[in-house]
Amino acid sequence: MTTMPPDHPADQQVPTADPRVRVLVARLRRAGCVFAEQEARILLEASAGAELEQLCARREAGEALEHLVGCVEIGGELLAVGPGCFVPRQRTLALIDAAVQEARLRRSPVMVEAYCGVAPIAALVGRRVPGVRVHATDRDERPLVHARTNLPAGAGVHHGSGLDALPAQLAGAVDLLAAVPPYVPSGQLELMPRDAREQEPETALVAGEDGLDEVRRLLREAPRWLAPGGVLLLEMHRDQVPIVLAQARDQECFDAVGHQVAGDGETAVVRVRRDAGKPGRRDAGKQRAAVPEGTAALQRVERATGIEPA
Repeated sequence: MTTMPPDHPADQQVPTADPRVRVLVARLRRAGCVFAEQEARILLEASAGAELEQLCARREAGEALEHLVGCVEIGGELLAVGPGCFVPRQRTLALIDAAVQEARLRRSPVMVEAYCGVAPIAALVGRRVPGVRVHATDRDERPLVHARTNLPAGAGVHHGSGLDALPAQLAGAVDLLAAVPPYVPSGQLELMPRDAREQEPETALVAGEDGLDEVRRLLREAPRWLAPGGVLLLEMHRDQVPIVLAQARDQECFDAVGHQVAGDGETAVVRVRRDAGKPGRRDAGKQRAAVPEGTAALQRVERATGIEPA
């Protein structure tokens, strides 16, 4: 059985004085849960009475822990999640932190999370950046039910593919566009954990032969939506970065391209900036002074986010 991601604390760090925990741990270990002690604690906290037996039996059968308890903790925040939804990964904290830093550099920024699932990026940006206006979009209605719970009041939630579902008035007005698009190559799906393969939508995981079909789409479509000086942040595997940086550099509308590798050594965040000198669909005279422009401002953004220019 696939277990909780390796970036969760090791289960030996969790005390097991409670006899109920010891019983659960033994059952979960027999089922193949490496982080059995931690999972037992989570199941115990999420249940009452007979429900505990049901939850444990479902976990033994292979159901994802986060789907069972209805939430996932990321960055110290609880987010609602449910069966059939992509579960936000702890590695996405690198992208979330970069998005929060970008949003804080602007006054009343407009932020969009594409391929949002339950909207972890938009939710945490919305909770941590005063005055931000957030939108989230996904092709699957199931996670959007939970996204509406996770997002702040007044957030825009849009059902559709890619950026197609965004309202027309956002064209040329988005200061920050962030996404964890599917980026697993089709030939590597079988290498993924069983929980992901069997209980998360394949469309949230796989994107073509090299895993970059949806990333390429975002690079093509983002300029229409980004305000001058607006930023696109994308999560991917570090081995995919050179291909993405090359495509971004080939697009004249981007004047700054960079990336950072997360603490796990595998996950990367790519940052591309729309040329502030080329107005989009919004009139140039309406550009907000709060958008950083020029080399000095760009260097301040790079220092704040930790993202290295390519």
